[in-house]
Amino acid sequence: MTEFQKYIQRYLDQIPSGDWLAELKISENKTVGIYSNLTEEQSKFAYAEGKWTLKGLLLHLSDTERVFQYRILAFARGDKNNLPGFDENEYAEQSFANERSLESLLEEYKLVRKSSQILLETMNPAALQNIGKANGHEISVETIGKLIIGHNYHHLNIIEERYLSKLGWM
Repeated sequence: MTEFQKYIQRYLDQIPSGDWLAELKISENKTVGIYSNLTEEQSKFAYAEGKWTLKGLLLHLSDTERVFQYRILAFARGDKNNLPGFDENEYAEQSFANERSLESLLEEYKLVRKSSQILLETMNPAALQNIGKANGHEISVETIGKLIIGHNYHHLNIIEERYLSKLGWM
């Protein structure tokens, strides 16, 4: 297994069931459930110096999902270009998430997820097997769809372990 395969496998291993399309909605509901119960003040919490706030983390989920959506669309449509990677920390630094309301960030997350659901649920099954190259690595459309979910669950685990526990939720 290559280093890239190991890297993505850690996200794929987060998906609790084999019905990954259903997990799109389940992971959304869990994320919305947590963020809907945060106060504006709690959403500005970071568990350590230099770590993202809960707001920043939520926008990171939306930003990453958008990047994955573009890759899904491009590869499903047969694009043979090597799509660039992205620096999640640079994106976070330039996002100004903490200047936005929690409500607006949550609404954006829900809309981005709805867009992913429509894109993936209406895709021709053969297109899910298309392979493209992103950041120098070959990857299938279906795997990118699964990464959206695994990445979301990865961050839900971090939220529960490192954020909510320090906020007295757990």
